[in-house]
Amino acid sequence: MTKRVYNFYPGPATLPLPALKRAQEEFLDFQGTGMSVIEISHRSKEYDELHNAATELVRELLGVPDDYKVLWLQGGASTQFFMVPANLQVPGKPMEYVDTGTWSTKAIKEAKVYGEVNVVASSADDKFRHIPKDITFSDNAAYAHITSNNTIYGTEYHEWPDVPDDVPLVCDMSSDLMARKIDVKRFGVIYAGAQKNLGPAGVTLVVIREDLVNRAPESLPTLLKWRTEVARNSLFHTPPVFSIYMSKLALDYWNEFGGVAAIERVNREKAKILYDIIDKSNGFYKGHARKDSRSLMNVTFRLETEELEAKCVEEGRKRNLIGLKGHRSVGGMRASIYNAMTLEGVKALAEFMMEFMEENQ
Repeated sequence: MTKRVYNFYPGPATLPLPALKRAQEEFLDFQGTGMSVIEISHRSKEYDELHNAATELVRELLGVPDDYKVLWLQGGASTQFFMVPANLQVPGKPMEYVDTGTWSTKAIKEAKVYGEVNVVASSADDKFRHIPKDITFSDNAAYAHITSNNTIYGTEYHEWPDVPDDVPLVCDMSSDLMARKIDVKRFGVIYAGAQKNLGPAGVTLVVIREDLVNRAPESLPTLLKWRTEVARNSLFHTPPVFSIYMSKLALDYWNEFGGVAAIERVNREKAKILYDIIDKSNGFYKGHARKDSRSLMNVTFRLETEELEAKCVEEGRKRNLIGLKGHRSVGGMRASIYNAMTLEGVKALAEFMMEFMEENQ
C-alpha cells in the first residue's frame, strides 16, 4: 500500500482508513451497478438506500430524537452562517451570539445582514484563549448561537450555556461533531461541515428541531429555506453524492468502533498525552488555550521563537507528521487530533515532541 502519513491538518482532515479502503474497493462498481457511486443517479434505488442509511447512522450515533430533522446540505458551515439567521430571524427580536474566535466572528458578520445582533460574551480581549463563563442570553432573543470548538485557538465548550425556554440554542459543531456525548435536545439547531470529523469536504450536516423548520419568511429564496430540503429529504436538487457516501462509510466505521462513547474515550486519551507534554515541558512548549477551555480536537501551542517553530514543523514533516503549522492568522503550532486520528499517530507525535525538546533546549 502507498505510504500513509499522520495527518494533523485541521481540515480537510484524516479519515478512517477502513472507510477509505472500502471506497477504493467499490469505486468502479457500486453495489453491482457497474457504475461508480459518483456516476449513479441520485434518484436511483441504490443511492436512495445509501442516503437514508447515512441519515439513520447520524440519528443513532448522535442520539437524534424523532422530532428533529437531519439534512445533508452544500456550501459548508460558512453557508449556515447566513442560513441560520435567514431561517430563524424574528422581527423585533435580536439574534444573540457568543464570540470565541474566527468562525463565530464570521457568523456574527453574516447575521448582521438580517437584523440586530447582540454579542453577549466574547473572549477577544484575551486573544480567544478561553470560553467565556456566566453567559446570559435574553428572553427576547430570536435564538442564541455558539461555536462549540474553535480550531484556530484550540478552545472548546466543556459545559453548554443555559438558554431561556423559548430561545433555541444554535451550535456550529464543525470541528467536534461526535467527538463526545451530547444531549441533542439542548439544541434547536446543530450544524457541521463534514471535513473534520465526518467525511470529506463538500457536505454539511444540519440537525434541526421540527418546530423551527417553518420559521423562515416566505420571501426567502427557495434554496435558502431549510424546509425546502426537509420536504424532499435533502434531495430537492442533486446532493453531494460522493461526500455523503464517504460520510456514510465513516459512520459505518464509527458505529462498529463502539459509537460516540468509545470515540470520546479515545479522544480524551489522545488529548491528555499531548497536553501532558506541554504542561511538563517547563515552558518549552507554551499552550495557547487556558486549561479550563482546552480543546479535545485542536491542540495549539507556541515555542520560544518562530524560527524554532518552523524547525519543529519541518522536522515533524520528515517524521511523517504532517500539518503541524498553526493557522496563518495566529502562527504557532497546532495538532488537530480529530476522531479519525489514531492513538498510534498521537503517540508518534508525542515521541517526536519529547525528542525535539531534548535536542533544542
